[in-house]
Amino acid sequence: MLTLPVYLDNNATTAVDPRVLEAMLPYFTRHYGNAASRTHAYGWQAEEAVDIAREQVAALIGAEPKEIVFTSGATESDNLAIKGVFEAYSSKGNHIITVTTEHKAVLDTCKHIEKIGGEVTYLPVNNEGLVDLGELEAAIRSTTILIAVMYANNEIGVIQPVMQIAEIAKRHDILFFSDAAQAVGKIPVNVLDDGIDILSLSAHKIYGPKGIGALYVRRKNPRVKLIAQMDGGGHERGMRSGTLNVPAIAGLGKACELCSIEMNTDGERIANLGNKLEKALLNIEGARINGSIQHRLPNTFNISFKGAESERLMLSLSRNVAVSSGSACTSASIEPSYVLKALGLPDDLAYSSIRFGLGRFTTEEEIDYAIGQLTPAIENLRSTLPQHV
Repeated sequence: MLTLPVYLDNNATTAVDPRVLEAMLPYFTRHYGNAASRTHAYGWQAEEAVDIAREQVAALIGAEPKEIVFTSGATESDNLAIKGVFEAYSSKGNHIITVTTEHKAVLDTCKHIEKIGGEVTYLPVNNEGLVDLGELEAAIRSTTILIAVMYANNEIGVIQPVMQIAEIAKRHDILFFSDAAQAVGKIPVNVLDDGIDILSLSAHKIYGPKGIGALYVRRKNPRVKLIAQMDGGGHERGMRSGTLNVPAIAGLGKACELCSIEMNTDGERIANLGNKLEKALLNIEGARINGSIQHRLPNTFNISFKGAESERLMLSLSRNVAVSSGSACTSASIEPSYVLKALGLPDDLAYSSIRFGLGRFTTEEEIDYAIGQLTPAIENLRSTLPQHV
């Protein structure tokens, strides 16, 4: 049975998989101990759950369990990575390189770094949303300590050339950090093969609970040093103090385990559904894809419908189809998406863009319904409302 509204905003968040919820429940009631309590069985049970989850997260990204630091989510992980490196490597330099299309968790953290005396280079992207590797290498200085480039963009799904970026960073003895919240669990991510030194991820993007995430911190070749941004107890190898959220950590671990098993089959099915939706929508006059078609996540696409302002379109669809105009973190802004503007889109197209994010629970029936709703809604909007100028 079709449930309305059809949910096509899986880049903003995903439903918790029932198997993840089942894995979490015992740690709310029966096994409710503090993982740092090592003098009784309740603490041992909690600690065991954390250890298992650490192994599950590490296995998904090709890391070692000891390299996984649990946080409250990718935003905290991004902050810990960038601020932690800036403080730990201050004797080497104060320059960071990033990209204009990064998530606000990275961009705003870099702005903070600038306020406290750091220097940041914000690289542009081409009209497909990809960074120029030549420009990246040319931006490196003797004082550069970190390159921060996201694995896959949250608004347009574009996948950056991570391995090549890592090669450049390694050649110049610079750490490479990647916000991989949108990539992990959707496509194969391996920190060793990809050459990533620090990586952030979030549970609620991969059918786990909100409020939990992780940061991968390489322990050898090179051993990455971070200065903690939260003090009080020295938890998580001294990088992130605070009582561990055992139920959520167990949920993140289970979510990662399921992605390890099901990512390939999920990805193929989701890509087929996305192709069906995309093909139908691109038949609408004036529709165009934003960002690279070749280098893109299988579940994500961003389309501009010229002459149909996205805010009005989403309002007209809100009871039937749940979509967004971009990042959930900036959707309250009346300004056009900074990611789309970075691609060179004029305001009229940036204001008429919709992000579609499919997921594990998206069905073909829902895609057929969404197509049936979107096409007339766009045509109706064009005929009755003035275009944004």
